[in-house]
This record gives sequence, C-alpha cells and structure tokens, in this order.
Amino acid sequence: MKKILTFTLNGEKTEVICEPNRSLLDLLRDDLGLTGTKKGCEEAECGACTVLLDGRPVNSCATLAVECEGHDVVTIEGIARNGELHPIQKQFIEKWAFQCGYCTPGMIMSAKALLDHNPHPTETEIREAIEGNLCRCTGYAKIVEAIAAAAAEMNWEAENA
Repeated sequence: MKKILTFTLNGEKTEVICEPNRSLLDLLRDDLGLTGTKKGCEEAECGACTVLLDGRPVNSCATLAVECEGHDVVTIEGIARNGELHPIQKQFIEKWAFQCGYCTPGMIMSAKALLDHNPHPTETEIREAIEGNLCRCTGYAKIVEAIAAAAAEMNWEAENA
C-alpha cells in the first residue's frame, strides 16, 4: 500500500506518494529527477549515493524513503546557493579532486557533513569522514586536499563576514 510522505528536500517542503519498500535513492533519482545522487553498488558499500538526512551522511540506497517522513534531506543539488557553487564543490574543481566524477557527489556530501560539524578538521578527521566513499580513479590525496581547502575558505569567509 502506497504511503504519502512529507519531508523537506533541499530546503523545500516536499510531498510524494511511494511504496513503503522504495529506497530513498530510487525516490530521488527516478521519481524526483535528482540524478546527482549516484547509484553505485546498491549495498551501502561505495558511498556514491550519500545524501544528508538531518545533517548526517547516509547511504540513500540502504535508507527507505519512508524513513524520511518529517525529516530534512539534502542532496548534491541542494548545496549551491543563489547560483553559486558551495566552497566544497569549488575546491573539488580547483584542486582537480575527481576524474570520472562518479563518486564526487557522495564525497562532497560526506565532506559537507564533516565541515558543518567540524570546521577545522585534521587530515585524519577528513580521511575518516570519507572512509565510506570509494573512489576507483584518483586515490584520495586530491580529495583530502580539496576538503581541507574548502574548510580554510569557509573559515576565512566566516571570520571576514
């Protein structure tokens, strides 16, 4: 039996009808057209499908859509503001922290969760925050560098606001 879900998606109140066994990943991609969240392993192992649920990174392939009822979901499409890329997105581009780009949305979402809760992370904390996100192309040096640069940019902006 289908269920009506009401939750906040990328800052907008959203109401959808879905099956109780539908994954959040499938709801986002197939029903709502938000294809930035990538479908990887579908076993909660690769992190390509990472989104934020109430600020926490979750694998949307292993999260039922009905679990989002009354909660806040943020996808990669929801972090830019006023047409301006988020500092993490900008630093991934500037530092060449991607090759194929498939893991990039999940990496960015995990990084955002980290920096939202810890604006001054160490390299070890950055590596721990993205340990659930697999990259098969780049290795992780440029990714870690981009996250550290984003933290520095965000801290500078906060101090000079």
